[in-house]
Parts: sequence; C-alpha cells; structure tokens
Amino acid sequence: MPRYERGLFIYNGNSGNGQLEQNLSETIPVITKEIKELQVIQTETLEEFKETCCSYGPYVDVLFILGGDGTLHECINCLADKPDRPVIGILPGGTCNDFSRVLGTPPQMKQAAEAVINGEETKVDIGQSNDNYFINFWGIGLITETSTNIDEGQKDRFGVLSYFISAFKTMNQAESFHFVLDVDGEKIREEAVMVLVLNGRFIGTREVPLPEASPEDGRFDVLIIKNSNLTLFRELLSMNKPWSDPDNFQELSYLQGNNIKVNVEKEQKVDMDGEIKGATPSHIQVLHGHFTFLTPDPAVAKNQGRLSNGQ
Repeated sequence: MPRYERGLFIYNGNSGNGQLEQNLSETIPVITKEIKELQVIQTETLEEFKETCCSYGPYVDVLFILGGDGTLHECINCLADKPDRPVIGILPGGTCNDFSRVLGTPPQMKQAAEAVINGEETKVDIGQSNDNYFINFWGIGLITETSTNIDEGQKDRFGVLSYFISAFKTMNQAESFHFVLDVDGEKIREEAVMVLVLNGRFIGTREVPLPEASPEDGRFDVLIIKNSNLTLFRELLSMNKPWSDPDNFQELSYLQGNNIKVNVEKEQKVDMDGEIKGATPSHIQVLHGHFTFLTPDPAVAKNQGRLSNGQ
C-alpha cells in the first residue's frame, strides 16, 4: 500500500545542472512506488517555481523538491503562512545542498530518493525575519558580500568552488560595522564583520562546528565574527572541542536564543539561505516545528551531518 495518497514532484528545468535527466531517472521511479497519485511539474523560471509551490503545495500530502538551497528557500517562503503545509522531501539537486546535509541526506541521487521516501517524518524549525522566512541561516556583513560577489558564470563552471572564490575575495575587503543585538532580552553592543543566525550548520558545504546545533530544538545559534583573521579560524575549529570555552574567544562570540532583534548603525543587506532579502533592522523569531520533512533513518544519516538528537 502506498505511503501517501497525493504527491507533487517539482524541479526547475533551467537549473543549469547538466545531470538533470539522470537525476530525474534516478529519483522519480523510486518516489512513485510510495505515492498513489504523483504529479511531476517542470518549471522554467524561479517565478514559475514559486507560483507552482504556492498553488499546489497546500493540496498535496507530500512535496518533493529536486533542487538546492535557493529553491528550498523559495518553497518555504511560499508555504510558511499557509494553514495546510505538505510533508517535504528535499533531493540534493543544487550547488551546495547545505540543508540536505543538515538532514543527513546522501549526496548520491538514487540513494537520496530511497533514504527520503523511506525516511521518518521530522518536525523542523524555520526562522521568520520581518516578512520573510529562512530555514538554514540569516546573516549580515561578510556573508552577504560573499553572496553578492558570486560570479554566476563561475557558479555554472565551478559549482561549489565559486563560493570559496567569492569568500576569498570578500575577506580581503571586509568592513566592520557597529550593531546592537538583543537575544532573548540579553543586549550585546559590538563591532563585527559578520553576524550569523543559524538554524542549520552548513554554509557553502562547509560545516560550522557548533556543539549543540539542531534544526529541531527551537533555538538559533548566533555567531558574531569580529575579524576575519587566523585567530578566528582557530577559534571556529575549536568550537566543538570539550576543552573549548567560547567566553575566552577573541574574535568570535557564540550564544543561543529564539527571539532576536538586530539594529545596525548603518543599514545592512540581509542574506537568508544564500538569497539577498531585505535589510536591517530585523526581528528574527523561531517558528518551532513549523515544517515536517522526510529525513533519512538515523542509521543512514549518521555520517551525513544530521543534527537531530546530537547525531
């Protein structure tokens, strides 16, 4: 007996992924075995993708997205305020697939489809920042400049490497800014080159070694990066070590919370999940367990980076 009655499989035909045909052949046959009625829709533009998510999403039991973090971000923003939201299965068809890594989804497409369709239904947090939503991260400063500086031609040619090329260029010209941060009533006034509010812990395929991060715990992990230098990288690498004490860090501050207000002396553009949306000031809140995702069995996810239950 099929697991779900009605399902939608959606993908962007102009995603720039040269393996699209192979990805479809490795995923759709696996998915159809567990869906009684599966509709497959190819979209040609991001706008059409968003319209399809908004129009069809509330009326299906499960929604499968073949795409990356930007595609998932748009889907979340379409469905977050709907009273009826489908279970979501994300298949890693993008450049970085950071949130797929958070959930522990295998990077190989056929294995990903099998792990997702046979996986557990898991409640996952999202963040709301003013009128927008994010699922992986919110950031200002260096992270925003990195996203802005990505060359789309390089992205098509070099994939993940394009993010590191952009980050390297941006680090050399990072400018600090003064800000006031209110995290659950605790006020922080500092100067930094970047502020990150994390729900996941992968950015540009790189894992931020946070000791307690989970997209299921109702809390954000907040990182304040004061300078982009060698000391910062040493402190980042030591964050999940038992002997590490964040109170002694020089270039990095770390705290957790679920209600965050950010004011900056000079307005900063905001990066959410790799997409530039809005600007400061921002009021960021956790929407606890707002979406249900299909996540691989813990045995499958163990070595894929899943954060749930400390795995």
